[in-house]
Amino acid sequence: MRTGDLTEGPVMRSMLGFAVPMIFGNLLQQCYNIADTLIVGKCLGKHALAAVGSSFTLMTFLTSILLGLCMGSGAVFSIRFGQKDEAGLGERVCASFVLIAGVTLLLNILAFACLDGIRVFLRVPDEVWGMMREYLAVIFLGIAAVFLYNYFASFLRAIGNSVVPLMFLAVSAVLNIILDLWFVLGLGWGAKAAAAATVLSQYVSGIGIAAYTLKKHAGLFCGLRRLEIRKECIGEITGYSVLTCVQQSIMNLGILLVQGLVNSFGPIVMAAFAAAVKIDAFAYMPAQDFGNAFSTFIAQNYGAGKEARIRRGLKSASLTVFVFCIAVSAAVWCFAKPLMGLFVAPEETEVIAEGVRYLRIEGAFYCGIGCLFLLYGYYRAVGKPGMSVVLTVLSLGTRVALAYLLSAISAFGVSGIWWSVPIGWFLADAAGALYYFRQKRREQKRRTRR
Repeated sequence: MRTGDLTEGPVMRSMLGFAVPMIFGNLLQQCYNIADTLIVGKCLGKHALAAVGSSFTLMTFLTSILLGLCMGSGAVFSIRFGQKDEAGLGERVCASFVLIAGVTLLLNILAFACLDGIRVFLRVPDEVWGMMREYLAVIFLGIAAVFLYNYFASFLRAIGNSVVPLMFLAVSAVLNIILDLWFVLGLGWGAKAAAAATVLSQYVSGIGIAAYTLKKHAGLFCGLRRLEIRKECIGEITGYSVLTCVQQSIMNLGILLVQGLVNSFGPIVMAAFAAAVKIDAFAYMPAQDFGNAFSTFIAQNYGAGKEARIRRGLKSASLTVFVFCIAVSAAVWCFAKPLMGLFVAPEETEVIAEGVRYLRIEGAFYCGIGCLFLLYGYYRAVGKPGMSVVLTVLSLGTRVALAYLLSAISAFGVSGIWWSVPIGWFLADAAGALYYFRQKRREQKRRTRR
Protein backbone atom coordinates (compact mmCIF):
# COMPACT_ATOMS: atom_id res chain seq x y z
CA MET A 1 0.00 0.00 0.00
CA ARG A 2 2.89 2.42 0.67
CA THR A 3 4.70 1.86 -2.65
CA GLY A 4 3.07 5.01 -4.03
CA ASP A 5 4.05 7.24 -1.11
CA LEU A 6 5.09 10.66 -2.49
CA THR A 7 5.87 12.10 0.95
CA GLU A 8 9.39 10.62 0.96
CA GLY A 9 12.41 10.68 -1.35
CA PRO A 10 13.81 13.29 -3.79
CA VAL A 11 11.10 15.79 -4.72
CA MET A 12 11.63 16.04 -8.48
CA ARG A 13 12.30 12.34 -8.93
CA SER A 14 9.11 11.51 -7.01
CA MET A 15 6.98 13.83 -9.12
CA LEU A 16 8.45 12.80 -12.46
CA GLY A 17 8.37 9.10 -11.61
CA PHE A 18 4.68 9.43 -10.85
CA ALA A 19 3.89 11.87 -13.68
CA VAL A 20 5.53 10.07 -16.63
CA PRO A 21 3.09 7.11 -16.72
CA MET A 22 0.19 9.58 -16.42
CA ILE A 23 1.57 11.59 -19.33
CA PHE A 24 1.94 8.55 -21.53
CA GLY A 25 -1.49 7.33 -20.46
CA ASN A 26 -3.30 10.53 -21.37
CA LEU A 27 -1.38 10.89 -24.62
CA LEU A 28 -2.73 7.44 -25.44
CA GLN A 29 -6.20 8.60 -24.40
CA GLN A 30 -5.90 11.42 -26.91
CA CYS A 31 -5.28 8.74 -29.51
CA TYR A 32 -8.96 7.76 -29.22
CA ASN A 33 -10.11 11.01 -30.80
CA ILE A 34 -7.00 11.62 -32.87
CA ALA A 35 -7.47 8.26 -34.59
CA ASP A 36 -11.11 9.15 -35.28
CA THR A 37 -10.18 12.59 -36.61
CA LEU A 38 -7.26 11.43 -38.74
CA ILE A 39 -9.08 8.51 -40.38
CA VAL A 40 -12.35 10.39 -40.84
CA GLY A 41 -10.63 13.54 -42.12
CA LYS A 42 -8.50 11.67 -44.65
CA CYS A 43 -11.14 9.18 -45.81
CA LEU A 44 -14.56 10.82 -45.43
CA GLY A 45 -13.90 14.52 -46.12
CA LYS A 46 -14.25 17.87 -44.42
CA HIS A 47 -17.97 17.55 -43.53
CA ALA A 48 -17.35 14.31 -41.68
CA LEU A 49 -14.30 15.87 -40.01
CA ALA A 50 -16.43 18.83 -38.90
CA ALA A 51 -19.08 16.45 -37.50
CA VAL A 52 -16.58 14.40 -35.49
CA GLY A 53 -14.74 17.52 -34.30
CA SER A 54 -17.91 19.20 -32.98
CA SER A 55 -18.95 15.93 -31.33
CA PHE A 56 -15.58 15.73 -29.62
CA THR A 57 -16.07 19.16 -28.04
CA LEU A 58 -19.54 18.20 -26.79
CA MET A 59 -18.38 14.84 -25.45
CA THR A 60 -15.45 16.52 -23.72
CA PHE A 61 -17.92 18.77 -21.90
CA LEU A 62 -20.10 15.85 -20.77
CA THR A 63 -17.21 13.68 -19.64
CA SER A 64 -15.59 16.64 -17.87
CA ILE A 65 -18.41 16.43 -15.33
CA LEU A 66 -17.38 12.88 -14.46
CA LEU A 67 -13.69 13.69 -14.70
CA GLY A 68 -14.10 16.61 -12.30
CA LEU A 69 -15.92 14.43 -9.77
CA CYS A 70 -13.21 11.78 -10.04
CA MET A 71 -10.39 14.32 -9.71
CA GLY A 72 -12.00 15.92 -6.66
CA SER A 73 -12.45 12.52 -5.04
CA GLY A 74 -8.84 11.68 -5.91
CA ALA A 75 -7.66 14.72 -3.93
CA VAL A 76 -9.52 13.43 -0.86
CA PHE A 77 -8.07 9.94 -1.39
CA SER A 78 -4.54 11.38 -1.61
CA ILE A 79 -4.91 13.37 1.60
CA ARG A 80 -6.19 10.32 3.51
CA PHE A 81 -3.41 8.22 2.00
CA GLY A 82 -0.85 10.82 3.12
CA GLN A 83 -2.34 10.67 6.63
CA LYS A 84 -2.05 6.84 6.53
CA ASP A 85 -5.76 6.62 7.42
CA GLU A 86 -6.76 3.41 5.62
CA ALA A 87 -10.18 3.12 7.28
CA GLY A 88 -11.05 6.72 6.36
CA LEU A 89 -9.80 6.13 2.83
CA GLY A 90 -12.05 3.09 2.43
CA GLU A 91 -15.14 5.00 3.57
CA ARG A 92 -14.49 7.83 1.16
CA VAL A 93 -13.79 5.47 -1.73
CA CYS A 94 -17.24 3.91 -1.30
CA ALA A 95 -19.03 7.25 -0.83
CA SER A 96 -17.40 8.62 -3.95
CA PHE A 97 -18.30 5.57 -6.04
CA VAL A 98 -22.00 5.79 -5.15
CA LEU A 99 -22.10 9.55 -5.82
CA ILE A 100 -20.37 9.44 -9.21
CA ALA A 101 -22.24 6.33 -10.40
CA GLY A 102 -25.53 8.14 -9.75
CA VAL A 103 -24.37 11.20 -11.67
CA THR A 104 -23.26 8.97 -14.56
CA LEU A 105 -26.71 7.42 -14.87
CA LEU A 106 -28.40 10.82 -14.85
CA LEU A 107 -25.95 12.22 -17.39
CA ASN A 108 -26.55 9.32 -19.77
CA ILE A 109 -30.31 9.80 -19.65
CA LEU A 110 -30.02 13.55 -20.27
CA ALA A 111 -27.57 13.10 -23.15
CA PHE A 112 -30.00 10.97 -25.15
CA ALA A 113 -33.04 13.06 -24.18
CA CYS A 114 -31.40 16.27 -25.42
CA LEU A 115 -29.80 14.81 -28.55
CA ASP A 116 -31.88 16.73 -31.09
CA GLY A 117 -31.63 20.00 -29.16
CA ILE A 118 -27.84 19.92 -29.56
CA ARG A 119 -28.15 21.03 -33.19
CA VAL A 120 -29.73 24.37 -32.24
CA PHE A 121 -27.39 25.00 -29.30
CA LEU A 122 -24.23 24.40 -31.34
CA ARG A 123 -25.58 26.01 -34.54
CA VAL A 124 -24.59 22.98 -36.60
CA PRO A 125 -24.97 23.47 -40.39
CA ASP A 126 -27.44 21.19 -42.26
CA GLU A 127 -24.70 19.49 -44.28
CA VAL A 128 -22.95 18.38 -41.09
CA TRP A 129 -25.82 17.52 -38.73
CA GLY A 130 -26.80 14.13 -40.20
CA MET A 131 -23.36 12.62 -39.66
CA MET A 132 -22.93 14.37 -36.32
CA ARG A 133 -26.21 12.96 -34.98
CA GLU A 134 -25.26 9.43 -36.00
CA TYR A 135 -21.87 9.81 -34.34
CA LEU A 136 -23.35 11.17 -31.08
CA ALA A 137 -26.03 8.47 -30.86
CA VAL A 138 -23.23 5.91 -30.64
CA ILE A 139 -20.62 7.83 -28.65
CA PHE A 140 -23.09 8.56 -25.82
CA LEU A 141 -23.20 4.82 -25.13
CA GLY A 142 -19.65 5.12 -23.82
CA ILE A 143 -20.39 7.52 -20.94
CA ALA A 144 -20.57 4.68 -18.40
CA ALA A 145 -17.19 3.38 -19.62
CA VAL A 146 -15.69 6.84 -19.12
CA PHE A 147 -16.90 6.75 -15.51
CA LEU A 148 -15.43 3.32 -14.83
CA TYR A 149 -12.01 4.12 -16.22
CA ASN A 150 -11.62 7.58 -14.71
CA TYR A 151 -12.95 6.61 -11.28
CA PHE A 152 -10.65 3.65 -10.78
CA ALA A 153 -7.71 5.41 -12.45
CA SER A 154 -8.17 8.37 -10.09
CA PHE A 155 -8.17 6.03 -7.09
CA LEU A 156 -5.01 4.22 -8.21
CA ARG A 157 -3.20 7.48 -8.95
CA ALA A 158 -4.26 8.91 -5.59
CA ILE A 159 -2.39 6.09 -3.84
CA GLY A 160 0.63 6.59 -6.10
CA ASN A 161 0.01 3.96 -8.80
CA SER A 162 0.09 5.64 -12.20
CA VAL A 163 1.42 2.60 -14.10
CA VAL A 164 -1.65 0.32 -14.05
CA PRO A 165 -4.00 2.96 -15.58
CA LEU A 166 -1.40 3.39 -18.34
CA MET A 167 -1.36 -0.34 -19.08
CA PHE A 168 -5.13 -0.62 -19.50
CA LEU A 169 -5.24 2.54 -21.58
CA ALA A 170 -2.46 1.34 -23.87
CA VAL A 171 -4.37 -1.83 -24.74
CA SER A 172 -7.53 0.20 -25.30
CA ALA A 173 -5.81 2.79 -27.52
CA VAL A 174 -4.30 0.15 -29.79
CA LEU A 175 -7.67 -1.62 -30.02
CA ASN A 176 -9.36 1.67 -30.91
CA ILE A 177 -7.03 2.29 -33.86
CA ILE A 178 -7.46 -1.26 -35.15
CA LEU A 179 -11.26 -1.04 -34.90
CA ASP A 180 -11.25 2.43 -36.52
CA LEU A 181 -9.42 1.10 -39.56
CA TRP A 182 -11.62 -1.99 -39.76
CA PHE A 183 -14.99 -0.27 -39.30
CA VAL A 184 -14.32 2.87 -41.39
CA LEU A 185 -12.07 1.56 -44.16
CA GLY A 186 -12.83 -2.16 -44.17
CA LEU A 187 -16.59 -2.13 -43.59
CA GLY A 188 -17.32 1.39 -44.86
CA TRP A 189 -19.73 2.27 -42.05
CA GLY A 190 -18.95 6.02 -42.13
CA ALA A 191 -18.46 8.45 -39.22
CA LYS A 192 -20.56 6.42 -36.77
CA ALA A 193 -18.05 3.57 -37.15
CA ALA A 194 -15.37 5.74 -35.54
CA ALA A 195 -17.70 6.28 -32.58
CA ALA A 196 -18.35 2.54 -32.28
CA ALA A 197 -14.61 1.83 -32.24
CA THR A 198 -14.08 4.39 -29.48
CA VAL A 199 -16.94 3.09 -27.32
CA LEU A 200 -15.85 -0.54 -27.54
CA SER A 201 -12.28 0.42 -26.66
CA GLN A 202 -13.45 2.54 -23.72
CA TYR A 203 -15.33 -0.41 -22.24
CA VAL A 204 -12.24 -2.58 -22.51
CA SER A 205 -10.22 -0.12 -20.40
CA GLY A 206 -13.10 0.72 -18.04
CA ILE A 207 -14.12 -2.83 -17.18
CA GLY A 208 -10.52 -4.03 -17.12
CA ILE A 209 -9.26 -1.45 -14.64
CA ALA A 210 -12.38 -1.88 -12.46
CA ALA A 211 -11.86 -5.64 -12.24
CA TYR A 212 -8.16 -5.19 -11.40
CA THR A 213 -8.77 -2.59 -8.68
CA LEU A 214 -11.64 -4.43 -7.02
CA LYS A 215 -9.52 -7.57 -6.81
CA LYS A 216 -6.30 -5.82 -5.71
CA HIS A 217 -7.91 -3.52 -3.12
CA ALA A 218 -11.02 -5.48 -2.17
CA GLY A 219 -10.81 -4.38 1.47
CA LEU A 220 -11.25 -0.70 0.62
CA PHE A 221 -14.40 -1.39 -1.42
CA CYS A 222 -16.07 -3.82 1.01
CA GLY A 223 -18.32 -1.01 2.28
CA LEU A 224 -20.14 -0.99 -1.05
CA ARG A 225 -21.61 -4.41 -0.31
CA ARG A 226 -23.04 -3.17 3.01
CA LEU A 227 -23.51 0.46 1.94
CA GLU A 228 -21.67 1.64 5.03
CA ILE A 229 -21.42 5.32 4.11
CA ARG A 230 -21.55 8.04 6.75
CA LYS A 231 -22.88 11.56 6.16
CA GLU A 232 -19.48 12.96 7.09
CA CYS A 233 -17.85 11.07 4.21
CA ILE A 234 -20.50 12.14 1.71
CA GLY A 235 -20.05 15.74 2.83
CA GLU A 236 -16.27 15.71 2.42
CA ILE A 237 -16.39 13.96 -0.96
CA THR A 238 -19.13 16.29 -2.18
CA GLY A 239 -17.23 19.38 -1.03
CA TYR A 240 -14.15 18.47 -3.06
CA SER A 241 -15.80 16.67 -5.97
CA VAL A 242 -18.62 19.07 -6.77
CA LEU A 243 -16.36 22.13 -6.85
CA THR A 244 -13.81 20.32 -9.02
CA CYS A 245 -16.66 19.13 -11.22
CA VAL A 246 -17.94 22.70 -11.52
CA GLN A 247 -14.44 23.85 -12.44
CA GLN A 248 -14.05 21.20 -15.16
CA SER A 249 -17.59 21.76 -16.44
CA ILE A 250 -17.24 25.53 -16.65
CA MET A 251 -13.97 25.09 -18.50
CA ASN A 252 -15.50 22.81 -21.09
CA LEU A 253 -18.81 24.70 -21.25
CA GLY A 254 -16.79 27.73 -22.29
CA ILE A 255 -15.11 25.66 -24.99
CA LEU A 256 -18.54 24.39 -26.08
CA LEU A 257 -19.85 27.96 -26.39
CA VAL A 258 -16.80 28.82 -28.49
CA GLN A 259 -17.51 25.73 -30.62
CA GLY A 260 -20.98 27.12 -31.36
CA LEU A 261 -19.37 30.39 -32.51
CA VAL A 262 -16.85 28.49 -34.64
CA ASN A 263 -19.67 26.51 -36.25
CA SER A 264 -21.36 29.74 -37.36
CA PHE A 265 -18.39 30.39 -39.68
CA GLY A 266 -19.14 27.26 -41.74
CA PRO A 267 -17.61 23.83 -42.49
CA ILE A 268 -14.13 25.09 -43.47
CA VAL A 269 -13.51 26.80 -40.11
CA MET A 270 -15.22 23.90 -38.30
CA ALA A 271 -12.90 21.38 -39.96
CA ALA A 272 -9.80 23.52 -39.29
CA PHE A 273 -10.78 23.91 -35.64
CA ALA A 274 -11.50 20.17 -35.28
CA ALA A 275 -8.01 19.21 -36.49
CA ALA A 276 -6.12 22.05 -34.76
CA VAL A 277 -7.75 21.38 -31.38
CA LYS A 278 -6.51 17.77 -31.49
CA ILE A 279 -2.95 18.97 -32.17
CA ASP A 280 -3.32 21.63 -29.50
CA ALA A 281 -4.58 19.19 -26.86
CA PHE A 282 -1.87 16.68 -27.72
CA ALA A 283 0.82 19.38 -27.42
CA TYR A 284 -0.06 20.65 -23.95
CA MET A 285 -1.49 17.40 -22.56
CA PRO A 286 1.83 16.52 -20.81
CA ALA A 287 1.68 19.82 -18.91
CA GLN A 288 -1.90 19.06 -17.85
CA ASP A 289 -0.96 15.57 -16.69
CA PHE A 290 2.07 16.89 -14.86
CA GLY A 291 -0.26 19.34 -13.13
CA ASN A 292 -2.48 16.44 -12.02
CA ALA A 293 0.56 14.48 -10.78
CA PHE A 294 1.75 17.62 -8.98
CA SER A 295 -1.69 17.86 -7.35
CA THR A 296 -1.40 14.31 -6.00
CA PHE A 297 2.10 15.09 -4.72
CA ILE A 298 0.87 18.23 -2.96
CA ALA A 299 -2.23 16.48 -1.54
CA GLN A 300 -0.25 13.60 -0.02
CA ASN A 301 2.28 15.99 1.54
CA TYR A 302 -0.50 18.32 2.69
CA GLY A 303 -2.11 15.37 4.46
CA ALA A 304 1.27 14.49 5.99
CA GLY A 305 1.85 18.12 7.08
CA LYS A 306 5.13 18.53 5.14
CA GLU A 307 5.08 22.24 4.23
CA ALA A 308 8.77 22.53 3.31
CA ARG A 309 8.44 19.63 0.87
CA ILE A 310 5.38 21.28 -0.68
CA ARG A 311 7.36 24.50 -1.27
CA ARG A 312 10.22 22.59 -2.90
CA GLY A 313 7.76 20.72 -5.09
CA LEU A 314 6.10 23.94 -6.20
CA LYS A 315 9.43 25.48 -7.30
CA SER A 316 10.56 22.34 -9.13
CA ALA A 317 7.21 21.87 -10.87
CA SER A 318 7.06 25.51 -12.04
CA LEU A 319 10.51 25.32 -13.63
CA THR A 320 9.75 21.99 -15.31
CA VAL A 321 6.48 23.18 -16.83
CA PHE A 322 8.00 26.45 -18.04
CA VAL A 323 10.86 24.71 -19.88
CA PHE A 324 8.54 22.12 -21.41
CA CYS A 325 5.99 24.68 -22.63
CA ILE A 326 8.64 26.86 -24.27
CA ALA A 327 9.96 23.83 -26.19
CA VAL A 328 6.49 22.68 -27.29
CA SER A 329 5.47 26.19 -28.37
CA ALA A 330 8.53 26.39 -30.61
CA ALA A 331 7.81 22.97 -32.12
CA VAL A 332 4.13 23.73 -32.86
CA TRP A 333 5.02 27.10 -34.40
CA CYS A 334 7.60 25.53 -36.74
CA PHE A 335 5.62 22.45 -37.72
CA ALA A 336 2.05 23.80 -37.75
CA LYS A 337 1.50 23.17 -41.47
CA PRO A 338 2.81 19.57 -41.61
CA LEU A 339 0.86 18.80 -38.44
CA MET A 340 -2.36 20.00 -40.07
CA GLY A 341 -1.45 17.92 -43.11
CA LEU A 342 -1.71 14.79 -40.96
CA PHE A 343 -5.46 15.34 -40.56
CA VAL A 344 -6.50 17.15 -43.73
CA ALA A 345 -6.14 16.18 -47.39
CA PRO A 346 -3.59 18.37 -49.27
CA GLU A 347 -6.22 19.82 -51.60
CA GLU A 348 -8.11 21.34 -48.63
CA THR A 349 -5.81 24.36 -48.61
CA GLU A 350 -8.28 26.73 -46.88
CA VAL A 351 -8.79 24.30 -44.00
CA ILE A 352 -5.03 23.85 -43.57
CA ALA A 353 -4.37 27.60 -43.69
CA GLU A 354 -6.96 28.36 -41.00
CA GLY A 355 -5.66 25.56 -38.79
CA VAL A 356 -2.10 26.86 -39.10
CA ARG A 357 -3.24 30.34 -38.10
CA TYR A 358 -4.95 28.92 -35.00
CA LEU A 359 -1.88 26.91 -33.98
CA ARG A 360 0.55 29.79 -34.42
CA ILE A 361 -1.57 32.15 -32.33
CA GLU A 362 -2.51 29.82 -29.49
CA GLY A 363 0.53 27.55 -29.63
CA ALA A 364 2.92 30.43 -28.98
CA PHE A 365 1.54 30.85 -25.44
CA TYR A 366 1.49 27.37 -23.92
CA CYS A 367 3.30 28.71 -20.84
CA GLY A 368 0.00 30.35 -19.90
CA ILE A 369 -1.97 27.11 -19.81
CA GLY A 370 0.94 25.21 -18.22
CA CYS A 371 1.01 27.61 -15.27
CA LEU A 372 -2.77 27.43 -14.99
CA PHE A 373 -2.72 23.63 -14.69
CA LEU A 374 -0.30 23.91 -11.76
CA LEU A 375 -2.53 26.46 -10.05
CA TYR A 376 -5.61 24.25 -10.52
CA GLY A 377 -3.74 21.28 -9.08
CA TYR A 378 -2.30 23.19 -6.14
CA TYR A 379 -5.58 24.72 -4.94
CA ARG A 380 -7.43 21.42 -5.37
CA ALA A 381 -4.78 19.63 -3.29
CA VAL A 382 -4.72 22.06 -0.36
CA GLY A 383 -8.47 22.03 0.15
CA LYS A 384 -9.34 25.16 -1.84
CA PRO A 385 -11.11 23.79 -4.94
CA GLY A 386 -13.27 26.93 -4.95
CA MET A 387 -10.23 28.95 -6.03
CA SER A 388 -9.81 26.65 -9.02
CA VAL A 389 -13.40 27.46 -9.95
CA VAL A 390 -12.69 31.20 -9.70
CA LEU A 391 -9.65 30.87 -11.98
CA THR A 392 -11.63 28.80 -14.48
CA VAL A 393 -14.47 31.32 -14.58
CA LEU A 394 -11.97 34.12 -15.12
CA SER A 395 -10.10 32.26 -17.87
CA LEU A 396 -13.13 30.91 -19.72
CA GLY A 397 -15.32 33.95 -19.12
CA THR A 398 -12.66 36.13 -20.72
CA ARG A 399 -12.23 33.67 -23.56
CA VAL A 400 -15.93 33.44 -24.41
CA ALA A 401 -16.59 37.18 -24.08
CA LEU A 402 -13.56 38.15 -26.18
CA ALA A 403 -14.25 35.46 -28.76
CA TYR A 404 -17.72 36.84 -29.48
CA LEU A 405 -16.55 40.46 -29.25
CA LEU A 406 -13.40 40.23 -31.38
CA SER A 407 -14.83 37.90 -34.03
CA ALA A 408 -17.57 40.46 -34.71
CA ILE A 409 -14.90 43.05 -35.63
CA SER A 410 -13.96 42.75 -39.30
CA ALA A 411 -10.29 43.43 -38.61
CA PHE A 412 -10.13 40.25 -36.47
CA GLY A 413 -12.83 37.90 -37.75
CA VAL A 414 -12.11 34.26 -36.89
CA SER A 415 -8.66 35.23 -35.56
CA GLY A 416 -10.41 37.02 -32.71
CA ILE A 417 -11.61 33.63 -31.44
CA TRP A 418 -8.06 32.28 -31.48
CA TRP A 419 -6.56 35.33 -29.70
CA SER A 420 -9.14 35.17 -26.91
CA VAL A 421 -7.63 31.90 -25.62
CA PRO A 422 -4.14 33.01 -24.44
CA ILE A 423 -5.53 36.29 -23.09
CA GLY A 424 -7.85 34.30 -20.81
CA TRP A 425 -4.99 32.03 -19.68
CA PHE A 426 -2.73 34.87 -18.60
CA LEU A 427 -5.44 36.79 -16.75
CA ALA A 428 -6.23 33.66 -14.71
CA ASP A 429 -2.51 33.04 -14.08
CA ALA A 430 -2.09 36.55 -12.73
CA ALA A 431 -5.10 36.18 -10.40
CA GLY A 432 -3.98 32.76 -9.13
CA ALA A 433 -0.42 33.89 -8.44
CA LEU A 434 -1.58 37.07 -6.73
CA TYR A 435 -3.89 35.08 -4.44
CA TYR A 436 -1.09 32.62 -3.61
CA PHE A 437 1.40 35.32 -2.59
CA ARG A 438 -1.21 37.22 -0.57
CA GLN A 439 -2.05 34.04 1.37
CA LYS A 440 1.65 33.41 2.03
CA ARG A 441 2.15 36.96 3.35
CA ARG A 442 -0.84 36.55 5.68
CA GLU A 443 0.54 33.26 7.01
CA GLN A 444 3.95 34.87 7.65
CA LYS A 445 2.32 37.76 9.56
CA ARG A 446 0.33 35.30 11.72
CA ARG A 447 3.49 33.35 12.54
CA THR A 448 5.37 36.57 13.40
CA ARG A 449 2.62 37.66 15.83
CA ARG A 450 2.86 34.31 17.63
